[in-house]
Amino acid sequence: MTWFLLSLTAAFGLATADALTKRFLSDLPAYRMGVVRILSTAPWMILALVFIPSAAPDRTFWLAMGAALPLELSAFFLYMKALKLSPLSLSLPFLAFTPVFMILTGRLILGEAVTAGGAAGIGLIVLGAYVLNLSRMKAGVLEPVRAVIREPGSWIMLLVSFLYSLTAPLGKVAVLHSNPFFFAAVYNLVLSALIVGLWPVASGRAPVHSIFSRPGPMALIGLAAAAENFAHMAAIAQVEAAYMIAIKRLSLLFGVLYGAWWFGEQNIRERLAGAAIMIAGVFLIRWAQGG
Repeated sequence: MTWFLLSLTAAFGLATADALTKRFLSDLPAYRMGVVRILSTAPWMILALVFIPSAAPDRTFWLAMGAALPLELSAFFLYMKALKLSPLSLSLPFLAFTPVFMILTGRLILGEAVTAGGAAGIGLIVLGAYVLNLSRMKAGVLEPVRAVIREPGSWIMLLVSFLYSLTAPLGKVAVLHSNPFFFAAVYNLVLSALIVGLWPVASGRAPVHSIFSRPGPMALIGLAAAAENFAHMAAIAQVEAAYMIAIKRLSLLFGVLYGAWWFGEQNIRERLAGAAIMIAGVFLIRWAQGG
């Protein structure tokens, strides 16, 4: 069950990096926040390249990585924007939709079969999203649905969820044509280079050195994000992608707990119940697919 422990490590690392980002960087514009988040992992990735086994990536590796990078860039900055705009407990749970979308994308990219039982899992995920806003029922039965639409972090994170349903299987293709740690390091370093390259266009007049104005938080965020990245790639190499992503979505529960502990977010019992129902749907989808 090594892949399971690695997936849990990835889940905790992701939730921790998200909470640290919101705690220390939420006053920054979304682009600068994303730049700091990505670059914080770069020293760890460079260090990893010194120690990891050498790889001989083939044409498929480069094609898969080339297809994933623009999607990853788009998803990442939308992700940062969602964290900035909305409470963790109302944005992060919508990442649970990634395995739902992977019913289609996993079949197209990895050849994963889809079973009819997945519909029950989808139903649980939709119910969980409804429960997240249950306190708004006083304004009418459909008010929680309207709240999801009005809450910008929720619908932005839903789009991120779909983009990740494309990058996850593409990443697995690249991992299978190299090795997990090599791909994690190279992918993140190339992503960092692309983001820095966009700095003059997207940052306005902000000087480059402003990226490094918060070295303490950067070190903490980088450690958590690097642990998440390496654990993710190691886990996905050992098991079917949708199964690994389903376990990794336990980060949603960690995220809701961080929201209560660090940010004093309200209605946490209600939102934690909603997140739990969504995650139950993720597991049901995985079980229905034969996991």
